[in-house]
Amino acid sequence: MAGCGTRRAAGTALVVALGVAVTGCSDGSSPSGQASKAASAASSLASRASGAVASATAEAKRKLDQVKGGVNAKKDVSVGKVTTGKDGVPETEVSAKNTTGDRKSFVVQVNFRDTKGDLQDTVVVNVDDVAAGATGRATARSHRKLTGDIRADVGTALRH
Repeated sequence: MAGCGTRRAAGTALVVALGVAVTGCSDGSSPSGQASKAASAASSLASRASGAVASATAEAKRKLDQVKGGVNAKKDVSVGKVTTGKDGVPETEVSAKNTTGDRKSFVVQVNFRDTKGDLQDTVVVNVDDVAAGATGRATARSHRKLTGDIRADVGTALRH
């Protein structure tokens, strides 16, 4: 087992050496400089995306909290397949079935997710003045362009 400790120490030294090489000072044109720039850009992009999702989620919550007398209607709301609009922004059709005997409106939170299920964006749409027994429709559009295979689901749906 003495060999395992030696290999582990050597592996740790290699990781540390690689870390120093990648994060060390450079003029930006060396491989380590390019790797550092790429890592910085990726980190910045991830941070902006994370901030955008947090902002959209907070805004969705604010809009949903404004609904007075809303009743959970998630079972009566569905979303269609996500398509890409002319401007490259994902969108989906929202259908809300009014199962009551009176005209109602719906406020629907639509989540846009990647194939891993990670939240990429969330929006709130209104489906207004749906007649008793009828189905109303609206289009939910992401706030921004999203890459990859995007799917949509209903987060919250309130009938009022």
